[in-house]
Amino acid sequence: MDASEKTVHAESAVVVFKELPAAQHRKIGTAELNVPATLNSLTIEMVEQLLQQLLVWQSDSSVVCVMISGSGEKAFCAGGDVQALRNSSLATPGGPCVEAENFFAREYRLDYLIHTFGKPVVVWGDGIVMGGGLGIFAGASHRVVTETSRFAMPEVSIGLYPDVGGSFFLNQMPAQVGRFLALTGAAFNAADALYVGIADVFIQRSQFDTVLAKLQGGAPATHDAMSMLLTSCRAATVDETTADEATATVTPTVGNIEPHIDTINALCSGDNIEAVFERIATLQTDDAWLLKAQKTLLQGSPLSVVLIDLQLARSVGQPLAKVLNAELLLSTNIIRYPEFAEGVRALLVDKDRKPKWQFSNIAAIPEALIESFFSAPWQENPLADL
Repeated sequence: MDASEKTVHAESAVVVFKELPAAQHRKIGTAELNVPATLNSLTIEMVEQLLQQLLVWQSDSSVVCVMISGSGEKAFCAGGDVQALRNSSLATPGGPCVEAENFFAREYRLDYLIHTFGKPVVVWGDGIVMGGGLGIFAGASHRVVTETSRFAMPEVSIGLYPDVGGSFFLNQMPAQVGRFLALTGAAFNAADALYVGIADVFIQRSQFDTVLAKLQGGAPATHDAMSMLLTSCRAATVDETTADEATATVTPTVGNIEPHIDTINALCSGDNIEAVFERIATLQTDDAWLLKAQKTLLQGSPLSVVLIDLQLARSVGQPLAKVLNAELLLSTNIIRYPEFAEGVRALLVDKDRKPKWQFSNIAAIPEALIESFFSAPWQENPLADL
């Protein structure tokens, strides 16, 4: 380690923070999620450490930009620690589920901080980027994808919904794409992420150290300077004028969303969620990507399908702070209800993939119950100060 490099936390920490020397006596703050055994899934400890260190760097004028990445070869971050959230839900049925609700509140506060940080924030979205990991990724000012990037918001499978600002950034995607991804949990890659606007630049994963070195040499203190620097890193690794085998491995793979955009829009048009569900459920196709999306929807929670669609609809055009307030309200009510715990049990605990959902279909869900999930469970929202 360079004598002027400062490790803020020990290398064995769940998040490794460093301050790297940069040009003009400036510093680059780096945060590496450091639990590769769990695909860097977020715990309350990781969230708290990120939140506190980012606040320090936000107020430190010598730190001109921040880079967030994940350790290991498989994932930036595969989401939140949903088994811990399930344990909290089971401990106090009906709530309050203190640990889980505190996790959501702190996680959403972290996401808001990243969205509004002011200084350039780069997130290196290599490998799996799901759930809470996508919340961090989406909030960055500069979002990098690589040839290994794999995204998804598959919360319908566990009785939840795409939170962490998903109600905000999914609504910003083209036409009906956000709705489709939220309902089906469909996976998407680097090319897709660039197409829907949730990523900014593709850089080959092998160039990570090069990017970091360029950050130190350039010390980009503005968003435009950061964009130019990252673009130069891409230009150095991809020859846009050549289509031979040497360059094929460093260009984004072909996506699935753009080729299917007309189908997606047709499937998800209209205000009636039962009609949307029926169109996706009965789609006749031999396309592997669409079939997988269809299967996930059919196996998902009918209650989640309704809540996902309503949350997205009610968040259209709303500012981020208001969306996160609404998400915390909804997440709190969901965690106090048995659907989520059952979904996590079936998928991640017993792994039988046979959840016993509260309702067999959308039509069976009482309207009063649906609306109860959107009623405040407390006098004041913990994120009211955003």
